[in-house]
Amino acid sequence: MVSSRRRNWFLALLFLGWALGNLDRYIMNYAVLHITEDLNLNASSTGLLLSSFFAGYAIMQLPGGWLADRFGARKVLITSVVMWSIFTGLTGAAWSMVSMIVIRFLFGIGEGGFQPASSKIISQAFPKEKRAGAMSIMLSSGGIVALIIPVLSVTLLSTIGWRTTFVIIGFIGAIIAALYWYVIKLPNSPDTENKQVSNGVKKGSFKMLFQTPMMLNLFIAYFSLYAVNWGLATWLPTYLVDVRGLDLVSLGWLQTIPGVAQLVGIYLSGYLIDKLAKGREKIVGAFACVLISILLYLMFTASTVTSFIIYQTVIMLIISFIIILLPALVLKNLPSAVAGSGMGLVNTGGQLAGFITPLAIGFIVEAFNGSFNAAFWMLIIFAFICAVALLTINFEKGELLTKKSEEASAS
Repeated sequence: MVSSRRRNWFLALLFLGWALGNLDRYIMNYAVLHITEDLNLNASSTGLLLSSFFAGYAIMQLPGGWLADRFGARKVLITSVVMWSIFTGLTGAAWSMVSMIVIRFLFGIGEGGFQPASSKIISQAFPKEKRAGAMSIMLSSGGIVALIIPVLSVTLLSTIGWRTTFVIIGFIGAIIAALYWYVIKLPNSPDTENKQVSNGVKKGSFKMLFQTPMMLNLFIAYFSLYAVNWGLATWLPTYLVDVRGLDLVSLGWLQTIPGVAQLVGIYLSGYLIDKLAKGREKIVGAFACVLISILLYLMFTASTVTSFIIYQTVIMLIISFIIILLPALVLKNLPSAVAGSGMGLVNTGGQLAGFITPLAIGFIVEAFNGSFNAAFWMLIIFAFICAVALLTINFEKGELLTKKSEEASAS
């Protein structure tokens, strides 16, 4: 059993790693304003560039989860950080659209194993009643990054440039990988861990994972929610500059307001979700998604920038709750033996959305001569789909999978 002190160290390092991964992803949404000028990209090419990371990231989700279950989460975690650090640094050396797309795709492959592996570490190190709280703390680093990135990106991009910025981020990643190697050591030896995994997986748990209806609902919910989240994250800076007429400095400061809301929402969500009675989570989550769809409509039809930012702030507050709710449902309803694979499976949906949505918005905006209206309607529909997916979840077969895995491990 992992001591409370060691758990805190693990969580602190996972927090730092997730913060760095989000830093790279978010800063690209601002750096792309400079990159498009340097590489002469149109809206469709920009969408392809923003999506290339998510293509690699999505492809690696399920293999990353399986590798964490099969060979140990620590090995996958360290390999993931090393790979993404290399390709983050190489982003600054890109010389053409093709080279940039290839590098960002490989960066996505590298980072793809991080969340399944880190989720498995949380599943192994924390008791069930503390997993949602631990997940919320780790993911809150994304909220902190979202808070500081508008101002930080404007400062870095206007002083040292986008190329040097990515090189520095890659160097920081190498330091974090070294800390993971030194500090994160789970109590079970690889042989013991693999034997336990083998008992749970080879006797049918892994196969049952793909036959569990709950996983399909969560896959759809992940896809729909992250279509909204990454659709807004990747294209709002461009929208606010091109359509609402903001300059980069004003954009940077105004976007810290939704960032604060997201950070507060993430911290509160873990506590609230752990307090919800089993079965109530899906009802609360579905209601939250319906609210998101309504607020998205009010946001894109807002007559002033002030009202736009107010609606965006409330949307990010609610999205942060769903972002914590979805992985919490996985960790609370699946056995630890397949926690990595389960997280990889459902998170594949989220990262496919990260690939498809920015690309789709780019084509939509170009097709409608610069108008974002159709893109916003697409996001509204996705929020509603997320509500339906959550409301219709059946947890019974997830419980059956847990019992079967426990019986296999005991035999």
